[in-house]
Amino acid sequence: MAERFAPGDRVVVRLDDPRGHTRAPRYVRGRHGVVVEVHGEHSLPDAVVARGDATPEPVYAVRFDAVELWGAGGHGVTVNLWQSYLQPDEVTA
Repeated sequence: MAERFAPGDRVVVRLDDPRGHTRAPRYVRGRHGVVVEVHGEHSLPDAVVARGDATPEPVYAVRFDAVELWGAGGHGVTVNLWQSYLQPDEVTA
């Protein structure tokens, strides 16, 4: 699967509430962040567990400001997220 994002791109984590396991932490869903690194392609654990689908997809390190996540500033949080969890941030792009 082709990389859709590059370092510096603003993204939004999809606001999904899937049945079963997901590697997208609830506290980042629907939140805006910035891609800081691309980690290559890896199988999405959600798809492996649910369907036995080990098709790899790009994984990104995405940085979120603490204000965006919790309303308090001064630091950031970086989370590794698979491409299917992300969409372009069209509001601030």
